[in-house]
Parts: sequence; structure tokens; C-alpha cells
Amino acid sequence: MTNANILWVDDEVDLLKPHILFLQQKGYNVDTATDGEDALDLLKEKRFDIVFLDENMPGLSGIETLARIKEHYESVPVVMITKSEEEQIMEEAIGAKISDYLIKPVNPNQILLTLKKHLDIRRLVSEKTTHSYQQQFRQIAMDLSSVNDYQGWVEMYERLIYWELELEGLEDEGLKQILITQKQEANEQFGKFVARNYEDWIDSPKSGPLLTHQLFNTKVGPSLRNGEKVYFIVIDNLRLDQWKVLKPALAPFFKVKEESAYFGILPTATQYARNALFAGMMPLEIQKKTPQYWVGEEDEEGKNIYEYELLLEQLKNLGLSDVKSSYNKITNIAKGKKLAETLSNLSNNQLNVIVYNFVDILSHAKTEMKVIRELAETDAAYRSLTKSWFANSPLLDILKQVSEQDCKVIITTDHGTINVTEPSKLVGSKTLNTNLRYKVGRNLSYEKRDVYEVKNPENIGLPKSTISDLFVFALQDKFFAYPNNFNHYVNYYKDTYQHGGISLEEMIIPYVELESK
Repeated sequence: MTNANILWVDDEVDLLKPHILFLQQKGYNVDTATDGEDALDLLKEKRFDIVFLDENMPGLSGIETLARIKEHYESVPVVMITKSEEEQIMEEAIGAKISDYLIKPVNPNQILLTLKKHLDIRRLVSEKTTHSYQQQFRQIAMDLSSVNDYQGWVEMYERLIYWELELEGLEDEGLKQILITQKQEANEQFGKFVARNYEDWIDSPKSGPLLTHQLFNTKVGPSLRNGEKVYFIVIDNLRLDQWKVLKPALAPFFKVKEESAYFGILPTATQYARNALFAGMMPLEIQKKTPQYWVGEEDEEGKNIYEYELLLEQLKNLGLSDVKSSYNKITNIAKGKKLAETLSNLSNNQLNVIVYNFVDILSHAKTEMKVIRELAETDAAYRSLTKSWFANSPLLDILKQVSEQDCKVIITTDHGTINVTEPSKLVGSKTLNTNLRYKVGRNLSYEKRDVYEVKNPENIGLPKSTISDLFVFALQDKFFAYPNNFNHYVNYYKDTYQHGGISLEEMIIPYVELESK
């Protein structure tokens, strides 16, 4: 970063002329001051990118000058230069938020390295990231056409998320747009892949990926049989990319034992997916074996009010009915705080289930509240908002407390969500379900190229109310819109987060096992 402005503060500044000349030859602008008061005056008059500050000066000392600089110019990096290696001085300087320190005598290359570390780092990282992605995007484009199994799609989605996070802080909008286009193409191919294979996955479970209704028995059951204590935490609507940005907040408390992804069932909606998760059965099987706990599309009561009952049925079916368990559903901050305050009450249970609904609430709020729509305008902003919530949430407090126990923590979700941008016209009866990403009913009229249609829902483990019911699932980032009042409907729902259909974001979802450090 040439043309940067450097302020060098040292009472023996005349001895530094060779260093200053060296930096000027490298393209840096260097101003000098011989004491703290002069330095503060210069900072009032001119913007500096970095300050080199001598620790041992007469009058206002280096530590005192540092404190004054940070009081008024907190974002300016300050590098302390000292003859002393005394621990106390270093601790004082670090406590006052120095960016770095050097021990005299310093040589020009040390100074140059420090400048590159603190001023050029963003540019250097940006250039390296840009170059790496430019090398990779052609490979990704080639690989997209050849992905032919579910594991390949998990790996492809993780690659796309990796680059999305890598490019997030860069200013190169062109590269970001290329990546967005690649994700759109990936979702187009993924939708075709699911449409070709989904029915076989349901008919022959061993032929496909781990699905929602298989998760508990496959992943949690063995731990319970081994007598392990388990906290099973379901964060509703949590996408794989959102987990990636939440993960660092848990690093001080947990080590990751397993981090993987599994596939959400269709529809990727709470009514179906979370009931299947807790029941260990597909929705059709729930309706047949435990009809008292299945609430159909046409029923007015809550669609997820029997989750704990379904879990107890699954434990019984797995021969684990003697497992002492609890179930808590958190739908607002007051309930979250109450659980955090009373968490010790759960310590005698072998299995504690916590369903946390914040991310789902956030996605719905983007539809209904203008301010949230503006705050979560893009996927990057949506991740940032999720990260901010988590850092200040009762859930993080709960997890910190859990980390002090001898137990396994499992974090997962029931489905993800996608930012929808393209309307797809659909016509049906007035009683049609309201979800924008899937529809179930009869006499539906729709754009066939925009959907995965299932004319016999029982083939994919779904119940139907009438013999002629069919399901249609929106592909890519489409959402269903009715021809009546079409423009108003599109303007209201375009660029909102929805779920229920087929996309990488909705179907490939996180499964994480944590152990206390």
C-alpha cells in the first residue's frame, strides 16, 4: 500500500533519517514528531494510516501518548518501538491496544514487514483470494456438469460456501456476481438430480443419503445406547453457511467431533421435516401409525404440537423407552433466558432436546418487516444478522453452561431456506396451502419446467387428503405466485427467505457433534 501516511514519533528522530529515506523510496509518506504533544497536534491536522511510537520519550511518555491517541483515533494502528523488553511495559502497551511492537535497534526490513502486515494485509489477502478463485471457478464450472451422486453435491455445495465466505469481505463485485451465477447453475443442476433420484431414495433408503427421518436413529441412538448424555439441539431453518459463521463462537468451549451434512426431506418445511425428525418416520408413516399426532394441511391446529410425543414414540420403537428425557421449544427470548437460568434442572436427564426457533423467525420477519428486509438484503447480510443474534442469544449462554458438563452436544436443523427471486405462476383452489415453495392439492395448473411434480405423493412418503392430490415443489429460487394481483404478490415476496422446495440451501443441512474442551 504505497502513498500511505506514516507518523513516526521519536525524540531521536534525526537518527532515523536512513529509515525514513528508505520508506520514502518505497512510496510511503513519512511525517515525524519528537514528542507526544507534537504528535497529537499532527494527528489533528492530518489523517495518518499508522503511527510508529517510541516508548521512552521525555515529557509525555510513549504509553501516555498511546492512551491519548487511542482516546481520539481508536482505529489508527500504533506500533510501539522500545529499547526495553520488560514484561510490565509490554503488558501496559498491549492493554492500551497497540497493534504491534518492535525492539530497538530496528532495521528497515522490519519496518517494511510491519507496514505490509498492518496496511497491505487486506490488499494482499484480496489479491491472493481473487487469484485463487479465478483459478477455481473454471474447475467448479467443469465439475458442475459431472456431479452425479449425493456426496458429490454435498462437496460441491461446501466448495461454493467456502468461496462465498472467502469473497465476502472483498470489493470485487464482478467475482461475487460470477459466484452467484455459479450457485444458480448449481441449483438448476441439483434440482434435476433430486427430481431423478428422490423417489428411489425413499423406496430404497440404502441407495441414497441420510435423510431427516433416519437421523435420530443413525446418529443419536448409538450414543444413548452407550449410556452417553446427549443435548440434541435443533435450530430451526439453519443453513450450512450459517453454521459456518456460528462455529467460531463455540470454539473456546467445544471441540468438533463430527461436522457433516445430511439431506432434508420434501417438503423442506417444518410441518413435514421436523415431525419426521422426531418421529423417525416419513409423514405418511406417521399418519398411518400414530394418526393422533399427525396434523394435515387442511387442519387448523398447529402443525408441530406433538414433537415430544413423537420423540417418545421413536425412543420406544428403538428400545430406548427407559431413557430419561426433556423437551424444550424456545420461540422467544424470554423462554430462552428462562431455560438458561434453569438449565441445571436438566442435569439428571440422559437426553435433553432443545428446539430453537430464532432463525426461522428471522426468515419470516424478512418477509413481514421492512427493516429486517433491509438488514438481511443478501445472503452475506443474512449470515451476519444470524451471527450477531447468536453472539448475544440465550442459546450461546445455554451452550456455554452445557460445555461444563460431561456430555455430547448435537446441533442440527430440520431444513434450510433460500432467498427467492423468480415468480412462477400457479393456479389452484382457494383452500390451497399457503407455502410459496410447495403446493399440495388437485386440479393445479403450473409451469412444469419450474417444478418437481409428484402425482402420487405416497411414492415419496407423503400423505394426501384426496385420491387426486399431487405435490409440486419449486426448483432453484422460484416461488409460486397467483395470476390474480400478480404484481403486488411478486413485489411483496420477491427477495424473501422461503422454504419447502428443492435447493442446495434448503436440502443440504448441517449435522454437528461437539465435545467439551
